[in-house]
Amino acid sequence: MPTKRKKKRSINPVRLLIVILAAMAVLGALIFVIAKLTGPKEPAEPAVETVDPSEVQNDEQQEGSESGSAEPEPTADSSETRVSLFLTGDGLLHESVYMDAMKDDGSFDFSKQLDRVTSIASKYDLQYYNQETILGGTELGLTGYPTFNSPQEFGTYMVNKGFNLVSTANNHCLDMGWTGVENSRKFWNSQKGVLMQGTNTTRAEYDELAVTEVNGMKIAFLAYCENTNGIYPDTDYEVNYFPGNEDAMLEKVRRAKQECDAVIVSMHWGTEYSMEANETQTSLARQLADAGADVIVGNHVHVIQPFEWIDDTVCFYAMGNLLSSQIDLENRIGMMAGMDLVKKVNEDGSTSVSIENLRADLHYTYLEGEYPALRTNIQVYPFSELDDSILPDHDSIYNEFKSVITSMDQNIQIGGV
Repeated sequence: MPTKRKKKRSINPVRLLIVILAAMAVLGALIFVIAKLTGPKEPAEPAVETVDPSEVQNDEQQEGSESGSAEPEPTADSSETRVSLFLTGDGLLHESVYMDAMKDDGSFDFSKQLDRVTSIASKYDLQYYNQETILGGTELGLTGYPTFNSPQEFGTYMVNKGFNLVSTANNHCLDMGWTGVENSRKFWNSQKGVLMQGTNTTRAEYDELAVTEVNGMKIAFLAYCENTNGIYPDTDYEVNYFPGNEDAMLEKVRRAKQECDAVIVSMHWGTEYSMEANETQTSLARQLADAGADVIVGNHVHVIQPFEWIDDTVCFYAMGNLLSSQIDLENRIGMMAGMDLVKKVNEDGSTSVSIENLRADLHYTYLEGEYPALRTNIQVYPFSELDDSILPDHDSIYNEFKSVITSMDQNIQIGGV
C-alpha cells in the first residue's frame, strides 16, 4: 500500500512581512532599554526653591518685632552718605539764668535748665546753636543785660551734650571788648571737634574756611552778624559783619561750595521781636542760596520766624531763644529743627547734596518770678512734655506758634525732631 505523503502548507507573504516587522520593533525596544540602563547618565538639574520676598526677614527684624511680620529694611545704598543736623536758637544768659544754675560751691550746673532739649539734640551728628552772650569767663566779672558776660561753664555744658557748630557773630559779641573776644576764642579753640565762627583774634581766623568732615561728607560752617549795638571793634577782622561786606560773604560761600559737599550759614539779622522776616533777610537769603548755601539758620530777634524752601536751600529766618529769662510769652517759645544732609554719587561720577526728613518743633521756657527780681527754677520743655499745669492752654498756644513756622512755606513736618 503506497505511503501517503504530507501535503506542504504554503506561506502567505503578507503575514511573513508583518511578523518580521514586529520582531524588529521588539528588538529595537530591547536595545533602547539596555542602552538607557548601561549608558552614561545626563546630569540632573539643580532643584530651585521659589521664595516669596515678602516672607523674608532678617534675624534682627524678627527679634525686634512682636508679631514677626515687620517689613525688611532696605539695603543701604553705597553711593549715598547721610549726616543728621540739629538747629536751635540763642543761648541768652541773663543774670537770672546763670544765678539759677549756680551751685553752693560757686560752680554752675545747667542740666536742670536744658537737659530736656539737649537730650533730643544728642542723636544728631551735627548740633548748632548761637552763643548770644560772650563767654568771657568769671575773671572779667559775670554780667547780664545790657552788656553781657557769661560763664564758660555754659559752653562746656553744651559741648559735652554734643553741640559742635557754634555762632558767636551777634550784637552782643563785643560787650566785653577785645579781651572778651580773646577769652571766648581761646575757650572755643580748646574744644576738640567744635567749629566756632563769628569772632576772631587774627586775620587768619577771619579768612579761614571752617570745615568738618562727618561720615565722609565735608561740611563748611560760616557765621555773620548785622551789628554790635554800636560798639566798634579794634580791628577789621574781629567780627564777621555782613553789611558792606555782602560780596565778600557771598564769595566765601561760593568758595565753600566748591571745596565742600554742603554749606551751613548762620545769620544774625532781622527786626527784634518781629515774627516776620524783613526785606533784608529775604533778599540776602536768596543771594546766599544762589551762592551755594544748603542751610541758612537765622537768629537775633528773640522770637521765632518762618521757615522757607528757597529752591533746594532750607532757610529758617529765626529760631528764637533756646534759653533766656525774658518774661513775655513770645520770647519764651523757641524753635528746634532736624534734617538729613544726603550726598549722592551720580552715574557720571559727580556728586549732589539734598536735604531730607526736614522737621521742626517748639519748646517753652518755664520760670518763676517777675522782673525786676531774679527769675528762678528756669527749665526748657519741649511742647511734647508740657501740660496745662506748666503752661495753661498749652495746646492752643502750640497751634498758634507752629502756624508761624509754616506761614511762608508749609513743606515741612511739624513734630518728630
